[in-house]
Amino acid sequence: MMKKISLIIAISLCVAISSLYAQNLKAYLCHNTFFSTADGPYVETYISIVGNSVKFLKNDNGKYQGSVEITMMFKLNNEIKDFKKYELLSPETDDSTNININFIDQQRFLLPNGNYDFDILIADKNTDVLPIVITKPLDVDFPYDKINISGIEFIESFSKSESPNILTKSGFDLVPYVSNFFPEEIDKITFYSEVYNTSTILGEEEKFLVTCYIEGFEHEQIVNDFIRYKREDTKQVNILFNEFSIRKLPTGNYNLVIEVRDKKNNALASKKIFFQRSNPNIQMSLTEIESVDIDNTFVTKITDQDTLSDFLRSLYPISSQIEIAFANRIEQNGDVVSMQKYFYNFWLTRDNLHPMEAWLKYYEEVKKVNAAYKVINQKGYQSDRGRVYLQYGPPNAVAESYHEPNAYPYEIWHYYELKGQRNKKFVFYCRELATNDFELIHSDAVGELSDYQWQFVIHERGNAPYSIDQHRYQNHWGSKINDYYITPR
Repeated sequence: MMKKISLIIAISLCVAISSLYAQNLKAYLCHNTFFSTADGPYVETYISIVGNSVKFLKNDNGKYQGSVEITMMFKLNNEIKDFKKYELLSPETDDSTNININFIDQQRFLLPNGNYDFDILIADKNTDVLPIVITKPLDVDFPYDKINISGIEFIESFSKSESPNILTKSGFDLVPYVSNFFPEEIDKITFYSEVYNTSTILGEEEKFLVTCYIEGFEHEQIVNDFIRYKREDTKQVNILFNEFSIRKLPTGNYNLVIEVRDKKNNALASKKIFFQRSNPNIQMSLTEIESVDIDNTFVTKITDQDTLSDFLRSLYPISSQIEIAFANRIEQNGDVVSMQKYFYNFWLTRDNLHPMEAWLKYYEEVKKVNAAYKVINQKGYQSDRGRVYLQYGPPNAVAESYHEPNAYPYEIWHYYELKGQRNKKFVFYCRELATNDFELIHSDAVGELSDYQWQFVIHERGNAPYSIDQHRYQNHWGSKINDYYITPR
């Protein structure tokens, strides 16, 4: 099934989308990196506070107002490079029982190139709840000898700037869209980005091509009709301000991608950002596969309905949500020919030259996870570990801990590279000690379930349940959980 982002935290490529809970507080955090020709690299942060999740108290003006304390810290090699602690006030209101406003904050931090630890603390000042603390890696990387692309900022609205302010870029005041989820009532994605150093690398008054497109997150293939091309003249800073209509984009996980190519079509730079779309009115139709010709193909030899059903289900880890829903409908109909056509078309879209070889290669991996991760009444590909293995491949390192004092058995998987992301972790744990069913509890990879209180949950076995008020985990006696997470092996 599709990994849901509406959890404790969801990390997306190049932008962190967070949902932070402290008692009733709900906030969303995004960030982007940009480059200023005058000041150098900088990080922009955007926070949206859900108004009805904050406690409103009467202020000196006799109005009701919420107050959120925010702390941001950027550390490079354990040295604090920038720090800001401030109070974010909501708009005033006369009625604290009917809060239907969100309030947004934006900050900028000048930071030199480097690999940072980004600490974020957030708390409702009108409650006694301690702040939730999140730490995530942040790369600032704008070399002078390469073409670079800034982060991609989703835009909620924009207007011509009357006077420069914190929202101003390239003559426009840009109000950020502080989420990576686009519900069905939103029918377009507006985005802003910048390309740097094209005149330095390609020369003055040269042409280059910018391509913007939407691709499926699972299979990284361009979605039909969601691609734009634009020829640009080289500059020190090229502005990309564009939008896609997503009215006909089906429900699913996607990447918005920007690519820069020279006039010989050589790829020079790229950037992508993850997002989710909910659009239940758009469905795949059975007529879309009726024309698929399967004569003399490998699928005609797969005639058993149960075998075909099993094969279709084994594709779920590498399928989009709309493909999963469509495969479910076909399986329930029980028509063998339709199942064969869907199965063949699935692999044809992945490898139009060698679909059978692509399936057989994948099936070898399915057999591996079925042997390693099966549990009672569940195939290995249906498990969390099996899904992650099939979707991303085998991890580079695995730390296994099954007998720590007071801890449930757990595994930490480490990927050096993962769909353009670096140094990503997956944490699985097993609450039923007599089974082999390890559940994914946390990952810092884009699009995956994330819970930065996962250490507390794993140690619930021999201790009182953790309180959300606890904001930093301290290792238990005999525990190696933090060590394994930092350096899985």
